[in-house]
Amino acid sequence: MCVSPTARCGRSCTSGPGCSNIERKDFERYLAVNASFARALAPLLKPDDLVWVHDYHLIPLAAELRKLGVKNRIGFFLHIPFVPPTLFEALPQADRLLRMLCDYDVVGFQTAQHLHDFEDCMRAILGLASIPGIGIQTPGRTMLPVATPIGIDARAFARQARRAATGQATRRMTDSLVGRALIIGVDRLDYSKGLPNRFEAFSRLLDGFPEHRLKVSYLQVAARSREDVLEYQRLKRDLDRRAGEINGRFAEFDWVPLRYMTRPIARAALAGFYRVARVGLVTPLRDGMNLVAKEYVAAQDPDDPGVLVLSRFAGAAEELEDAIIINPNDPDEITEALHQALSMPLDERKARHERLFEKVCQTTAHTYCRDFLAALTRSQPGSSSAGAAVELEAAAAGLH
Repeated sequence: MCVSPTARCGRSCTSGPGCSNIERKDFERYLAVNASFARALAPLLKPDDLVWVHDYHLIPLAAELRKLGVKNRIGFFLHIPFVPPTLFEALPQADRLLRMLCDYDVVGFQTAQHLHDFEDCMRAILGLASIPGIGIQTPGRTMLPVATPIGIDARAFARQARRAATGQATRRMTDSLVGRALIIGVDRLDYSKGLPNRFEAFSRLLDGFPEHRLKVSYLQVAARSREDVLEYQRLKRDLDRRAGEINGRFAEFDWVPLRYMTRPIARAALAGFYRVARVGLVTPLRDGMNLVAKEYVAAQDPDDPGVLVLSRFAGAAEELEDAIIINPNDPDEITEALHQALSMPLDERKARHERLFEKVCQTTAHTYCRDFLAALTRSQPGSSSAGAAVELEAAAAGLH
């Protein structure tokens, strides 16, 4: 986790310590913005309001609110992965950030592994152990760390996908495929998504498994983001080059193997595309959850479902064990997974999908909110909240 990572090397990386440029003045600005946010919010709060803060942009917010005398219950949820102590302690001000998290009543994470890494950091860096069923105790406050994974309304998305399958956009897509299988990937144009390795793996699929040539098309939607950042510009140029090389090498006059788009597609249209895709390719180098994986599963036709190829470093992999789980740093492993997915018999595809769909229906947006708010109100899951929950979304930062 990094407050303001800037990759210097130009590679697709997960912004580890060697790729970060951190200045103390940037951290001070980070604190100042949160202090300003707190001053604007505090006068609006009523005594029984719950405050629910989202993501790393606002880690110091509870500490700033406490300085202003706010006694409301405040919860924090981290949408990105947490990391082990050996990585987190390389971050300047790591101990201060952890102490700021102690000013929350509840701190939530996407997966049990992220929760475990956080508790290890608290123990290794601050010497604070989490007491089972109680939490982490500091003078004047007990902070409860929890894992409450986020989800989607899978059944509603499945209905949307069924409708979209007969829509104009999906008909255009299926007509253009001319009977070929579709591989689909949908991501932000971000170096954490593993897109260069994904393109390399598809090239190796066509090279090493020539039986798939002329029989498969790969659609990669990589919506542009943070276009003013040099590293994102470099990534786009790299992907543009790779796409050109793949199509230049393998394309035929009636077949473009890689369809690469850097503008977004409407969610309704994507639902239809997911439904007709034989393979959903989700290979981030690191991700808090990744809801595209869950949307792909929900969109499938249970009588003829596609196969999800999923990075082991996406939070979704903790739940979606019946996907083909891969290491996104190994293009050959992705290549083999694509071949396995394209060759998988119908009975195995149906069995995997049935189990995956059950999982995405169990963990939903509703259960996520219910369980987090239950922890924040010291109630059991499913009970009502004592006050209004004030959600502070860091939307301007372009999350997820």
